[in-house]
Amino acid sequence: MDDFELLKVIGKGTYGKVLLVKKTDTQQYFAMKILKKSFIAHKNQIEHTKTERNILAKIKHPFIVKMHYAFHNKKKLYFVLDYCSGGELFFHLSNARQFDEGRARFYAACVVLALEHLHSEGIVYRDLKPENILIDSQGYAKLTDFGLSKENVTDNFSAKTFCGTPEYLAPEILLKTGHGKCVDFWNLGCLIYEMLTGLPPFYVQNKQEVYRRILNEDPRYPEYLSPVARHLIQGLLMKDPNQRIGIQEIKSHLWFYGMNWTDLYNKSLRAPFLPVTNSQDDVRYFSQEFTRSPPRESLLMVPEASASPSSFSPTYSGFSFQGSPNEKDLQNLEFTLQEDTQFVI
Repeated sequence: MDDFELLKVIGKGTYGKVLLVKKTDTQQYFAMKILKKSFIAHKNQIEHTKTERNILAKIKHPFIVKMHYAFHNKKKLYFVLDYCSGGELFFHLSNARQFDEGRARFYAACVVLALEHLHSEGIVYRDLKPENILIDSQGYAKLTDFGLSKENVTDNFSAKTFCGTPEYLAPEILLKTGHGKCVDFWNLGCLIYEMLTGLPPFYVQNKQEVYRRILNEDPRYPEYLSPVARHLIQGLLMKDPNQRIGIQEIKSHLWFYGMNWTDLYNKSLRAPFLPVTNSQDDVRYFSQEFTRSPPRESLLMVPEASASPSSFSPTYSGFSFQGSPNEKDLQNLEFTLQEDTQFVI
């Protein structure tokens, strides 16, 4: 931690917080995700944390946040990641209420290439939503937060965990019939629908009613949606995952007509929105709910009941990571977890 200057809070979640930091020797800006070990153990998130670290260590793609460093001490885990000065897609969608089809298409295309790469590596993302998409300084979209992702999935049925955001859950997850890569295409359909209309396709306030609609109803499509956009969303939101369109059908769909996928990958296209900042620590595209908080390492409290004699803490052997200069040697190094009987408080 002595290598970094803590500047601003730019995110908070159930398991920790994200800070804008500056590395003191290079003056580079990063996003630092901080998680408390005891809270992770209390919430049974050890495996999810392990998966996130391993994926971030081995994946390198222009539309996926890069991990530069990882380290830990007795109480906390630290991920040092790309800082995306444009903030969350959710921030921009909330302000705009909905995007025009050109802007939605651009962000969706970035996500498509990211998913294509993850799937080629046997990784199912499983948590696609506006809150987990960041906008970088060039206006391109990047996936972040791999806590719900699963490795070594090459089919549509071997994953079993019930996980995800309620409004975005695929029918096969709700039915607990097993799922795989196709859940990401369902989520993509929900994302495109939300970008174009302002709300997820099955949204109501009652969660059980959301689930009923996902299983039994089709979304209502506003008249202002183009027939081509509607056709793509319908193909992505097929209830049967085996009938859902896949990556090649998505990329060749008429809605993406004219998209030069190679130029997009090389980031040589002009983004529909370019973040404008006055300085590298300008956090105007992040919620003031976060940025008003003091940038210190406050403790994440764990209920006293969790600190019982039967509790254990993991030993994070091999967790630390440095992406440069020895990235090639380290990127495939996975860390292991070993249980012991000492509970870290």
